[in-house]
Amino acid sequence: MIRRSCVLLSCLLMAACAAPPPVQHIVSTPAPPQMTAAPALPPAAPLPAAQAPSSPPADVAMREMLAFHDQVRQLSPLEVGKELARLGDPQANPQATVQTALLLGLTRSNGDVGRALALLDPLLRSTSPEAAPWQPFGRLLATRYAEQRRVEEQLERQNQQTRDNQRKLDQLNEKLEALKAIEHSITARPAGSTPPSTAGAKGTPP
Repeated sequence: MIRRSCVLLSCLLMAACAAPPPVQHIVSTPAPPQMTAAPALPPAAPLPAAQAPSSPPADVAMREMLAFHDQVRQLSPLEVGKELARLGDPQANPQATVQTALLLGLTRSNGDVGRALALLDPLLRSTSPEAAPWQPFGRLLATRYAEQRRVEEQLERQNQQTRDNQRKLDQLNEKLEALKAIEHSITARPAGSTPPSTAGAKGTPP
């Protein structure tokens, strides 16, 4: 009994003296960083609609006058007169001035081209902002009418010269016919005959 107790005690002492097992250090693995959601961006503001660049006033006026010319260029002189009456005072505004000048070039009446030029002259000399957009088309009309009037005056001079030449030719023909009539009357008399006045003068005693 005592021996068994000694053996048990010896075993316990040996177990107590034995080296303790190495302590295992557990290294904690850091947790992966959590992905935080990015804050939502505010909705983008809609882009403004692209606006077409506004045309210069002179271009707008030019297009309006070209459209007006297309409307009236086939009108008869009577219809042109009605359109002139509808426009009224040509000095009311620059547009009315240019439209009236355009219509005057379509009347086919003598002197209307000169009237149109006289109407355009103050507009082309004006420095007002209201007149500026209409001056380019007015200048085109004035150039055209000036050339047209020059050609008409040249034709008139040629026609006048032709009439003068024809009148001179008619006068020469009349003189030639008169000379032919005199020659015919002389050749138609019988040979040896004398005019009665000559015979009476010879029969009168001195």
